[in-house]
Amino acid sequence: MTRTAEKINALVREDSSMAEALEAIREEADRNGGEVQWGDVNDDLTSGQWGRLIEKGVLVDGDEGFEIADREAYDEALDGDGGGGAASDVDIDEDAASWSQWDKMAGVGALLLMFGYWFDPVQNTVGSTLNIVLGPLDTTLPFYAVILSVALLTGLYSTLLQANLMNPERMGKYQERMKAMQEKQKDVRERKQAAEERGASDAEIERLETEMEEVREEQMEAMTDNIGMFKEQFRPMVWIMLLTIPLFLWMYWKIRGGHLSETDRMMIMPIVGEVALDEGLLGPMWAWIVWYFLCSMGFTQLLRKALNIDMSPGT
Repeated sequence: MTRTAEKINALVREDSSMAEALEAIREEADRNGGEVQWGDVNDDLTSGQWGRLIEKGVLVDGDEGFEIADREAYDEALDGDGGGGAASDVDIDEDAASWSQWDKMAGVGALLLMFGYWFDPVQNTVGSTLNIVLGPLDTTLPFYAVILSVALLTGLYSTLLQANLMNPERMGKYQERMKAMQEKQKDVRERKQAAEERGASDAEIERLETEMEEVREEQMEAMTDNIGMFKEQFRPMVWIMLLTIPLFLWMYWKIRGGHLSETDRMMIMPIVGEVALDEGLLGPMWAWIVWYFLCSMGFTQLLRKALNIDMSPGT
């Protein structure tokens, strides 16, 4: 729904007789080649209604009189059902955003693996198990290159998981619905303010306040429904965490567990120079974690470009 159609619907809600006035203006505009003058319609609407239409930008200056600013939106507002507003037109399949049993199992598995950061038995078990697979890579490359390889791997499956498990179109619909609700609330607030400025009756002010409260309640309900948006965003994250946490535990086990030689523990990092992998670099963050995130972010952007994957919400 366009802004012009919203304005017209708001005027009709504010004054029910405005619908007849708008229809009279349309008929006169059709007879006069698209333009209308006050003298042609003063029997069908009041001067106050005429002024409101000009004030709201529904009617704009023409060559000899006034013309309808957006005829298509004008017709849409008069011929449509006029109900519900833009928010109700946004159709979202809430069930499609629900997690499957496998998603829930992945989330539980990721939570259990996180205990490895605090409990040595879990860390040692995961580290020694993964070392069977990743050990040959460690013996072939310096460990900073191993971290770079792990960053490339995590960037690849993170990109693929997000592309396959997250629906940008549905995310865009959630954002569209929230935007529509905000615009609806703004419209009611503006009409209430305009009514107060022109000294409207107490009954009209009370009606607008009631409408404002209804909009707030509708917005709260929409925010509750938007839990699905967070579920949609977090769904690929549990799978990424399930695969990434073991790799992190293995690197932590190798570096902090004394499984690297003194030479492998050192690297020359851009800008910083030579640092130890287990040395604090950015506050409490160790150098190997900073190095991993720099590599991972770079690879992720390159992979998205190379695979033409766009995760921005769309409709």
